Amino acid sequence: MKLLLEVLLMGLAVLIGAYLVPGVSVDGYGSAIIAALLIAAANATIGLILRVFTFVLNFLTLGLVSFIISVLMILLVDSWMTGFNTSGFFSAAILAIAVTVIKMILDAAFGTSES
Repeated sequence: MKLLLEVLLMGLAVLIGAYLVPGVSVDGYGSAIIAALLIAAANATIGLILRVFTFVLNFLTLGLVSFIISVLMILLVDSWMTGFNTSGFFSAAILAIAVTVIKMILDAAFGTSES
């Protein structure tokens, strides 16, 4: 049940983030959920492999490389989906920040945060 709530909240965060960030569009809530699932899957597979290979550089840049990899995963999902579009790297970077902040707020509001 918690996994389903996490997926729904992540989809909502992507939908709200797409509404707030100029240059990002999502066709609807269904597309936002699919985009959230694909972003999570890309980060868990391809992103993990990239983070392992760039560990030293990530350590030296205090996590900046990890953020860039997350943005690249958003751009990868943008190329996979027709219902989720970003206008470039900077809009994807702002979306990544916005979705993180929105997801933190939603987790606090719905009590899904682990504390």
